[in-house]
Amino acid sequence: MLNGRRLKVGVTLFLRRGYQSIWENGIFQNCHFLTMLLAHSPLVGSTYLVNGGDGEPAQAQDFLACAAVPVIDLDTAHRTLDVVIELSAQLDPQWAASFRQRGGRVVGMRVANDYVIDIERMMFSLPHGMLVSGTPYDAVWTLPAFVRTCAPYYAAALRAPVTPMPHLWSPVLLERSMAASSAPAFGYVPGRPRWRLAILEPNICMVKTAHLPMLAADLAHRQQPDMIDCLRVYNAMELKADAQFVGFARSLDLVTQGRASFEPRLPVCEILTQQADAVVSHHWENAQNYVYYEALYGGYPLVHNSPLLGGCGYRYADFDCGDAALALREAFASHDARLPAYRDAARSFLATLDPLAPHNVGHYGAAIAGLFP
Repeated sequence: MLNGRRLKVGVTLFLRRGYQSIWENGIFQNCHFLTMLLAHSPLVGSTYLVNGGDGEPAQAQDFLACAAVPVIDLDTAHRTLDVVIELSAQLDPQWAASFRQRGGRVVGMRVANDYVIDIERMMFSLPHGMLVSGTPYDAVWTLPAFVRTCAPYYAAALRAPVTPMPHLWSPVLLERSMAASSAPAFGYVPGRPRWRLAILEPNICMVKTAHLPMLAADLAHRQQPDMIDCLRVYNAMELKADAQFVGFARSLDLVTQGRASFEPRLPVCEILTQQADAVVSHHWENAQNYVYYEALYGGYPLVHNSPLLGGCGYRYADFDCGDAALALREAFASHDARLPAYRDAARSFLATLDPLAPHNVGHYGAAIAGLFP
């Protein structure tokens, strides 16, 4: 509360025409969890999603049914809000300058490894994301996972102070999706003699690709041929059309022996309940991912190289395929026996991400208060 007044805060959301799913990218979940938190902040009187796309809320009711806050347009936001957090939809620089001129505050929240993404786009003539668009910011927020690679980049390019903020996650969206589906209960089922492995990297940027997990799974298979039933690589339909990737895949025993398949993008709740027993993952400076949290929540074995999971899962070192194969084999050997302890550790870690946890509400509230010195 500032001078006895609670703030009106909006988070930008890009609504497009046609169908949208809350699961189609992580940034929609970011919007949901952030508005959850803001709606419970004593500093915030009202919270909104600010539509920065060309779609209408009436056209996206299934998508917006997950949201607990109203949607307003940019004109309404300009007239009524105190703070706008640019997250899913980017703000027009002139809109932001005018909003600040009347006393509003603009926060740019960056939840991806934008340094790598932007460089790739510039180097390889890919569609740009307009990160350095000239929008004036009062502050830039990012996640701990991106401090090393992105914080100096943001500070220099966006000309605003950069603050790392807690990553937020809750099982509410997963539980809602499961309640609306006919899939089996979400949770690891022990006792299978061989594991069905899933690789869930998006394969659209070098920070999260399937290549190293494929090598790790294949190496583990060579070392222990009776362990893997099948390997399913998701988000891989475009990769199947690339001759170099096909050549890479065909070098693997799991592929030549017919144990691997390459699949489209599917909801995680569908994959883990019906098609996989364990997840093998890899990141490069992208250590906080919702898929990690979802796997841990279900008690599924997660083989990963993230230092930001509170010791949960089966961690291997950096880019070490041999260590990743060892972690996978150790998971297969021990997971069923240690499942209760694994679930307890995951539950304790995931509680630290809760948007409604007092420490997270307080952290974000303090950052908002800091916008009004």
